[in-house]
Amino acid sequence: ANYLRDALIAGGFAAEDVTVERMGDTAMLIARYRGTAKPGTLKPVGIIGHMDVVAADPKDWERDPFTPVIENGYIFGRGSTDNKFSVSAMVAALIQLKKDGFKPKRDIVFMGSGDEETEMKTTAALAEKYTGLELLLNIDAGGGRYSPEGKAEYYGLQAAEKTYADFTLTVTDPGGHSSAPRPVNAIVTLARALERIGNYKFAPEVNEITKASLAVAAETAKPEDAAAIRAFLTNPQDEAALKVLRANYGLVGQIGTTCVPTMVNAGHAQNALPQRATANINCRIFPGNSIESIQAKLKEIAAEPSLTIVKDDSGGKPGPASPLRADVMKAVADGIHARFPTVKVIPSMSSGATDSMHFRGRGVPSYGIAPIFMKQSDQFAHGLNERTPLSELAPAVTYFRRVVAELSK
Repeated sequence: ANYLRDALIAGGFAAEDVTVERMGDTAMLIARYRGTAKPGTLKPVGIIGHMDVVAADPKDWERDPFTPVIENGYIFGRGSTDNKFSVSAMVAALIQLKKDGFKPKRDIVFMGSGDEETEMKTTAALAEKYTGLELLLNIDAGGGRYSPEGKAEYYGLQAAEKTYADFTLTVTDPGGHSSAPRPVNAIVTLARALERIGNYKFAPEVNEITKASLAVAAETAKPEDAAAIRAFLTNPQDEAALKVLRANYGLVGQIGTTCVPTMVNAGHAQNALPQRATANINCRIFPGNSIESIQAKLKEIAAEPSLTIVKDDSGGKPGPASPLRADVMKAVADGIHARFPTVKVIPSMSSGATDSMHFRGRGVPSYGIAPIFMKQSDQFAHGLNERTPLSELAPAVTYFRRVVAELSK
């Protein structure tokens, strides 16, 4: 955060307009690009991107994950995609706009969050402070896809995301000596519940955004997947189509809520009956469903009276899909088409959680406008040897300059 603050000030921002605020073990950055409109007459445009990265163990990587390495046309390192790439490109774009003498009508508020990958406490604080934004541009969501041959296929503008939620399932029992088994065993009870939850398929759902993105996905999908997508869009209850889509990890998250067991912990000794068995269920909830309704459904599916289900308070914040504003769609399409004139720009829904959720939950329309086009085979965010094509960097700065200027006029 301090590094970016110094870069922005050196690039023309007034020192009083760039602040760094510590919050616990992290920090957030706020930079204001002042507009020409009379204060209070036009709402600011917000931009957010997270500065933190997920953990990386150097012994597992081929290169030091915390030293940027340029090799074979890629930049390697933790955050080279998620999300230091977009943060760096946006800061460079804002500095260039300053050097160009660009004067927006609306204030532009750039926010760097510090813990998107963990607790999101800085994101929540920023969303609480900036509820009066005209809109939010999230530079860590959305993005373009290259075919395996390197041809730009489409660009997805994120306008919705599923709600992230964790639930703890717990079964307790008095326990006892393992040589004297009892009719009830906490591990067995939990296992039955987990099997039911693992086998359960939530009702299929579709909205304006997933209709558009799935229709475009069908154009380049394998024939079986394409046929299933089209059948699903015609009839979301088509069981044959659902079977195909649910078996495709790239599509299953787009057709409804998903809940999966991710962690299990049970027992206290090898020679004792378990006194406690717990499991974590991670859910990605389709927009329009409350966390409470999914919690109740999990309890019903588990069908074990002795089992308790508690929501983890560090989970997501539900929010509606953002309206497909004409000005946003045009600005992003113009920016993409300046590079790839024939690429389709479509609205998309993220299956994961991003900084946008805290703003959408407070009524701020939020849009993921990340600049990177990548092949699916190059996507290593959160994984080993994360990398991004170096050739994406200059176009990213150009794209951000154009979109930000257009939406702050």
